[in-house]
Amino acid sequence: MAELKYIPGFGNECASEDPRCPGALPEGQNNPQVCPYNLYAEQLSGSAFTCPRSTNKRSWLYRILPSVSHKPFESIDQGHITHNWDEVDPDPNQLRWKPFEIPKASQKKVDFVSGLHTLCGAGDIKSNNGLAIHIFLCNTSMENRCFYNSDGDFLIVPQKGKLHIYTEFGKMLVQPNEICVIQRGMRFSIDVFEETRGYILEVYGVHFELPDLGPIGANGLANPRDFLIPVAWYEDRQVPGGYTVINKYQGKLFAAKQDPSIFTVLTAKSLRPGVAIADFVIFPPRWGVADKTFRPPYYHRNCMSEFMGLIKGHYEAKQGGFLPGGGSLHSSMTPHGPDADCFEKASKAKLAPERIADGTMAFMFESSLSMAVTKWGLKTSNCLDENYYKCWEPLKSHFTPNSRKPAGLNGALLP
Repeated sequence: MAELKYIPGFGNECASEDPRCPGALPEGQNNPQVCPYNLYAEQLSGSAFTCPRSTNKRSWLYRILPSVSHKPFESIDQGHITHNWDEVDPDPNQLRWKPFEIPKASQKKVDFVSGLHTLCGAGDIKSNNGLAIHIFLCNTSMENRCFYNSDGDFLIVPQKGKLHIYTEFGKMLVQPNEICVIQRGMRFSIDVFEETRGYILEVYGVHFELPDLGPIGANGLANPRDFLIPVAWYEDRQVPGGYTVINKYQGKLFAAKQDPSIFTVLTAKSLRPGVAIADFVIFPPRWGVADKTFRPPYYHRNCMSEFMGLIKGHYEAKQGGFLPGGGSLHSSMTPHGPDADCFEKASKAKLAPERIADGTMAFMFESSLSMAVTKWGLKTSNCLDENYYKCWEPLKSHFTPNSRKPAGLNGALLP
């Protein structure tokens, strides 16, 4: 196994790039009209946009394909994952468990996701309040599939066997007596080398942070430098039959097909400052004047739920399909962004001042809560667009690993 590299510091603002593509990070901006190496810019939000600076969390990723490029998610077998805290009666007695048995690889191959078992928990996933404790029991690596959790952060504690974890932020090796945190929405895959066991603490709606020091002094407990962040790394390969993305959403498991592309750098108020139960947002007619910038809304996975409606006109990120009187719901950590036609046009448009959304009024209800869809919305209304996902299917790779200089999508080099 090649030596892994890290950046020290808990909660730091870090930036890194794969040395195979030097200069991959845009200079002086996050979202250029055309990214170096012709990558796609995508933001992963770890907090509401309106959070105070001290708690505002987001990362910009530069990808071979945006994460929105996938087939529809379909429900899959839940295995032993649950968030039903009422399936058995309460027991006030002391409880203790013998070592959990790891399945033998000779009998049945079980990877990290298939080997998740919920032990206990409390709270409610849909309102982003609570926690769960899981046990993982596995004997084989995750092959051609990855996992992300829309419900909360995972604190992973391996007890037997080491974990080689491939994340959107790079690779890391986690051994017994070490821990790692994989935050909400981050995609990852785990390789194991033997029969492996460990524990997971999952929290809904909040992130793990270092405890306050107080009277114990400046140097007690864990220090920020004790924590390591992997440096950026990418893979570019095709998988016959497709690469599977597994999502835990509202306590259920779903799977979708996608090609793997990992390349990263680093108001109704709720009780948390800057985080709203609901915001009402409008997108009125306005001037677009940003220079050297991809002007439409960027590709995004948000920790908030976004319901959009259109009162009149045409929303700039999707000229077709999104119609007045209709709506869209992009649930927590569900990727979304401009359709393929919008991306191609905006990437090679002349960036002169222009009027945007004349004759249009779009709006958004944004919430920190994870919203369940009713039977009427899914079935009875007979208005659900089953082909919505197809607007992203034409997105294609523009990746040029041997040339950093951005090229116009018609092949012309940009100044």
